[in-house]
Amino acid sequence: MAKTVVKWTKEMSFDVELNGHHFAIDAGKDNGGNDAGPRPKALMLSALGGCTGMDVVSILKKMKVVDYELSITVTADQTDQHPKILQNIMVHYDFSGQNLPVKKLQRAVELSETAYCGVSAMLKKASELNHQIRLNGEIV
Repeated sequence: MAKTVVKWTKEMSFDVELNGHHFAIDAGKDNGGNDAGPRPKALMLSALGGCTGMDVVSILKKMKVVDYELSITVTADQTDQHPKILQNIMVHYDFSGQNLPVKKLQRAVELSETAYCGVSAMLKKASELNHQIRLNGEIV
């Protein structure tokens, strides 16, 4: 069972406890907060990036792909009407390194998206989710 405890501290700010880790979430100043932490919907994008990133790194390790760097950027649009939800989610995988096997990079991303990343599976039920892979700045 997954569990988190979210305690209201003041105004629009909350203290979040998750597996012994604490962090704040808050609204922006334009919505009555003090910008003391990230917004809850944005954290879903971070969760997606972390989930798929852990999958991809683990899969590439099993494929014996080494000596690379990986940065994942996740973007999304927000609808204008309430409830405002995230849509058109795009995951950008930016790899850098020498002589990296493109097919293995693509396969690792595909496996994460289709078989392993639970965050991706949940978000796909609510929104379109796409990805782009770059290797040393070039789309592959």
